[in-house]
Amino acid sequence: MASEVAEKQPHKLERKWTFWFDNQSKPKQGAAWGSSLRKGYTFDTVEEFWCICWNLIAIALDLVATVSNGWNAVKFAACHCFSICGWGDGKALGLYDQIFRPSKFPANADFHLFKAGVEPKWEDPECANGGKWTVTSNKKTDLDNMWLSTLMALIGEQFDDADEICGVVASVRQKQDKLSLWTKTAANEAAQMAIGRKWKEVIDTTDKISYGFHDDSRRESRAPRSRYQV
Repeated sequence: MASEVAEKQPHKLERKWTFWFDNQSKPKQGAAWGSSLRKGYTFDTVEEFWCICWNLIAIALDLVATVSNGWNAVKFAACHCFSICGWGDGKALGLYDQIFRPSKFPANADFHLFKAGVEPKWEDPECANGGKWTVTSNKKTDLDNMWLSTLMALIGEQFDDADEICGVVASVRQKQDKLSLWTKTAANEAAQMAIGRKWKEVIDTTDKISYGFHDDSRRESRAPRSRYQV
């Protein structure tokens, strides 16, 4: 009996995470950068994560289509999902192959997973002195696979320097998609190199990946120079 009760308890994650959505496919004239960025849903259990992912395609497509009205849809879809999945009955854990794929987004849309309380902006205190590792992809399936692997590594605390990580961004573009892993202390080369090496292992790539400072991005109109490479 006790074991049955234990099985039905939600499996807590080490920390809370939040999904964010950004649709830049139809920017309004004069709108400030980040004006289309919207907070999605925060979770801190394995069951919540999988339940949210089960409905993320519908949620995300609704959000990018109707950004102003989409946030009630997030709450509704999440609640609907929990009623279907339950908390610890194992159904949510069987949804691996149904997880949301960022390639389903229209061009110029971004999908983020960041630690709860951290906004995916350079101006956020946790990101202000940081930077990002970036990998590009010409194949939608590669983007999807790298995104899923990164999500699992983040919520599963697979990085030794996990406290240094802010979150990950999947950017869907017309010609070349990219995935960026944001960290908070760009000047800490040892930590960034360790994170970069681990991330290459997680996303299973032999290509060179580069790290850029957010400060460089603020100052330079073109793509910032690479500070570190692995």
